[in-house]
Amino acid sequence: MNLFTELRATVLEALTSLQSEGVLPEGLDFANVAVEPPRDAAHGDMATNAAMVLAKPAKMKPRDIADALAQKLTAVNFINVAEVAGPGFLNLRLAPDMWQGVVKNALSDGMAFGRSTLGKDQKVNVEYVSANPTGPLHVGHTRGAVFGDALASLLDYAGFDVTREYYINDGGAQVDVLARSVYLRYLEAHGQEVAFEDGTYPGDYLIEVGEALKAKVGDAFVDKGEQFWLEEVRDFSTDAMMALIREDLAALGVEMDVFYSEKSLYGTGQIEAAIADLDEKGLIYEGTLPPPKGKLPEDWEAREQTLFKSTDHGDDVDRPVKKSDGSWTYFAPDIAYHYDKVSRGFDALIDVFGADHGGYVKRMKAAVSALSDGKVSLDIKLTQLVKLYKNGEPFKMSKRAGTFVTLRDVVDQVGADVTRFVMLTRKNDAPLDFDFDKVLEQSKDNPVFYVQYAHARVCSVLRKAAEAGIAADDATLAAADLSGMAHEAELQLAKKIAEWPRLVEIAARNNEPHRVAFYLYELASDLHALWNRGNDDVSLRFLQEGNTATSQAKIALIRAAAIVISSGLGILGIKPAEEMR
Repeated sequence: MNLFTELRATVLEALTSLQSEGVLPEGLDFANVAVEPPRDAAHGDMATNAAMVLAKPAKMKPRDIADALAQKLTAVNFINVAEVAGPGFLNLRLAPDMWQGVVKNALSDGMAFGRSTLGKDQKVNVEYVSANPTGPLHVGHTRGAVFGDALASLLDYAGFDVTREYYINDGGAQVDVLARSVYLRYLEAHGQEVAFEDGTYPGDYLIEVGEALKAKVGDAFVDKGEQFWLEEVRDFSTDAMMALIREDLAALGVEMDVFYSEKSLYGTGQIEAAIADLDEKGLIYEGTLPPPKGKLPEDWEAREQTLFKSTDHGDDVDRPVKKSDGSWTYFAPDIAYHYDKVSRGFDALIDVFGADHGGYVKRMKAAVSALSDGKVSLDIKLTQLVKLYKNGEPFKMSKRAGTFVTLRDVVDQVGADVTRFVMLTRKNDAPLDFDFDKVLEQSKDNPVFYVQYAHARVCSVLRKAAEAGIAADDATLAAADLSGMAHEAELQLAKKIAEWPRLVEIAARNNEPHRVAFYLYELASDLHALWNRGNDDVSLRFLQEGNTATSQAKIALIRAAAIVISSGLGILGIKPAEEMR
């Protein structure tokens, strides 16, 4: 049940009726007519912009349309008041039984309440994390992992067919550096003293990999040239790092459907096939690029290269796909990878990148547009930096990693649930401060605690109801008489519950899972407010001594809220708390 969708349908029905009566002209487009909560709750329960968006095409004054529409809507049995405000906005107040119906519906539908068919089973590929397999995941990867995973769950909840994918960057020079670093640890495992030069990876996490390599090959590679061991050590090291990365993701509660290897694109004809596809479309040519803007590098010179005409698809400049020496650029395998995604039949692609990849947005969008003939969309979400604090000071780097704070450092400190929620308390493209002390506080200022405490409070009421012999299963609560649910604090909570299905669709349309976290905090706030009102007003307490029917009605309201909290936390990948420790 989406109350906003139902009410919009009622508004459109009234507008159609006005057309049949000749009040409004035929042929009007109602696509932009919306029904949503007013910015100021004092103005009513709902508001519609119908008169404002239809005035110009109808060649009428907005106020005249609003007055006529108000008369129609006032006659609807579940609309108590339809008031015209300002130049033509229409504010609506609904009958209390509408909010009671929302509560009953949430109890009847259970965890399905709010699920949407918005996606219509469209196939969506969400690629996220995709860190270089050169070490454990760091805190920046953590944010991308949480965001991507929550987004995938949100889209699934909204009716999309979602594939979670990790792109293994194992085809570039960085894996050779990894192999050389592991080789040093391998020599170290044989008792040799080694020095990590600039550009190698000195983290302690490679000690075990070096020892494992020794256990596998013995002394076969000791003091041998790279030509004897580089390829084998590279594969061994990449596998070891991916095993570590999988463990890190599991600790965060992230599971991937697909791990796609960049290396699989080389020597298989896939890069050549992707470029050939663009060439057939007249988008590949030989040419030189203009010098980069700003200060010109001393060694810069115009060189003829193989270029992709990405400006035909919205990019600022054409992009090289093959260097003057005939080798592929970094962009070429990225094109081939997305060509593969398009070939797999996805209707939409979403890439989650770190903030330092902002320069790739336009070129990748251009590539997907060209490869799919504009039929497949690509949305690239950038996750901004995370700043860590502890005891009021910046959190120091991890000795184990050598150069950064790892995902495991964060999860071990505060747990996966707290980590995930906090990572979603800011929009993905806004910087995030992660304070280890504050995220563990038990206060309203800590959104993780505040939302979990709301759910735990409901669970405690259900336990007390059971002790008192009051039936409080969802079926019984759904059948309860809610006609007495009329206090402003009770209605406020019911109204917030009613927003859940609409919120899901808005968040899914915009690929913004942080909206779920924000909403849950607001819902928890309304539940806590009702709970606190009961401290002063006995009639608002959830357990009414000697009155089972009233108790069940009040429990029904907060149980409906708990269902929504549980569903929302599920999207975020967090288990709801049944009691707080």
